Amino acid sequence: MSAGLFCAILLLDLLLGDPRGWPHPIILIGSLIERLERWLRDTVQPARFAGILLVLLCLLGTGVSAALLLKLAGVFSGWFAWLVSLWLGWSCLALRSLHRESRLVIDDLEAGDLPGARQALSQIVGRETGSLDEEAILRATLETVAENASDGVIAPLFYLLLGGPVLGLLYKAASTLDSMVGYKHDEYRDFGWAGARLDDLLNLIPARLTALLFVSAAFPLKLNGWEALRIMRRDAGKHASPNAGWPEAAAAGALGVQLGGPATYFGQRIEKPTFGDADQSPQIIHYRQLIKLLYLSTSLFAAAGLLLLVLL
Repeated sequence: MSAGLFCAILLLDLLLGDPRGWPHPIILIGSLIERLERWLRDTVQPARFAGILLVLLCLLGTGVSAALLLKLAGVFSGWFAWLVSLWLGWSCLALRSLHRESRLVIDDLEAGDLPGARQALSQIVGRETGSLDEEAILRATLETVAENASDGVIAPLFYLLLGGPVLGLLYKAASTLDSMVGYKHDEYRDFGWAGARLDDLLNLIPARLTALLFVSAAFPLKLNGWEALRIMRRDAGKHASPNAGWPEAAAAGALGVQLGGPATYFGQRIEKPTFGDADQSPQIIHYRQLIKLLYLSTSLFAAAGLLLLVLL
């Protein structure tokens, strides 16, 4: 990964996000997972072994396809290979789209359209949103922005730095596996086990990096950096996931709100832990503060990564 390619990937995401209708490798990965799932469920037992095969075949297909595509592009010209690398790397990031999709929820809330806000929220969270009030909608929006700051931004940048577009796409394949089959209800408890555990493993470092970046970025934004650090240390380990609690706790501390709490998934109410202290109810201003935190944290990580690439 060159410094120029790294900058171009980030700038392209900032400028264009994820244009609807454009060819997207992650959609192809999702289609591959769907086909493999149907085949493996019908032909392989037990379910946990079938899930392990799903992970191996998905990663193999993704990695080989990306490497071959780059190799073939290089046969034509170095510039064409660079452009293909740019496209593949760009597809790994979700900074602009995370902002855009979460902003749709806030736009509906500001317009007084509660049903519209619930519908927009349902596109970016896994929980049921049909009965949420305004405060619950805001809390869920803050949680998903904080968590996806790691999954959709810092983690992909981390793996792009380590191994370029191929490793970045392998990370996205693992993340897509977790989002599609990594559920804990009976249908996927065994089949999705391997995908969920792989996603946990790959996010161990990025989730903690994201939390520390939130702490660091809180100070220049005049948010509560010391409280972000305190809440991160106190509450990060509460989450059932080994990773999701880190950025959520740091964000809760920086904003001075409480995140987490009960949520309904597939008709079942889940008693989730809380992060932060209930100093104030979530407000739209907290969303705007979190978006600034997201962009500044990304900028800090990108600057550090760029410096590393230049030095190496």
